[in-house]
Amino acid sequence: MSEILDSVLACRGLSMTYNEGQLQTPVFNGLDLKVAPGETVAIVGASGAGKSTLLHLLGGLDTPTSGEVYVAGTLMSSLSDKERGTLRNRALGFIYQFHHLLPEFTAVENVMLPVMLADQSVAAAKARAIELLEAVGLGHRLNHKPGELSGGERQRAAVARALANRPRCILGDEPTGNLDERTAATVFELMLGLNREHGTSLVMVTHDRRLAARMDRVVELIEGKLQLVA
Repeated sequence: MSEILDSVLACRGLSMTYNEGQLQTPVFNGLDLKVAPGETVAIVGASGAGKSTLLHLLGGLDTPTSGEVYVAGTLMSSLSDKERGTLRNRALGFIYQFHHLLPEFTAVENVMLPVMLADQSVAAAKARAIELLEAVGLGHRLNHKPGELSGGERQRAAVARALANRPRCILGDEPTGNLDERTAATVFELMLGLNREHGTSLVMVTHDRRLAARMDRVVELIEGKLQLVA
């Protein structure tokens, strides 16, 4: 139990079954996973294996059929909806295949949002946003809206937003999957560099085995079970 409490992110006995009328579709059953502080973990597997579902459960974005999820040592099911939202915003950052930046806001305003949701002042949020956007090479794009940025620039802005509240762990769901090979490699290098610099754990779902091989650990979801890839 102490290993789970010391982990940045952990699940124990995690199961998920989708119910459609009388039809029950099990996705996986009894998964255990622990992510240490500063560790990078890739989750791979065939399309439809449940990789994104697992990531959503680990991030507290969905509720498992059974099992436990711990974020920063806290059992998610023991919290109210509001408390879970607060913990997610404080301890986790999310990056998706599509950037999900708000189109009406500038890059700096998009990155400010998580900080302001954490009840920080506008001045503190702006200073943090500018710091991060400069760190990802977008210091010259602060006041550009997503529609005025390239695909790679939008994804770099999404990385900055994910780091806004200095989270313990970043969860990435195919964060480079919508980019060309060269841009994907650039964004991935950026994520690894920020992981090393800030000590933030990184859990990434990816179909790219070459990128996955550069993570500390690779686990594969096969027929509802997690297997360590040698």
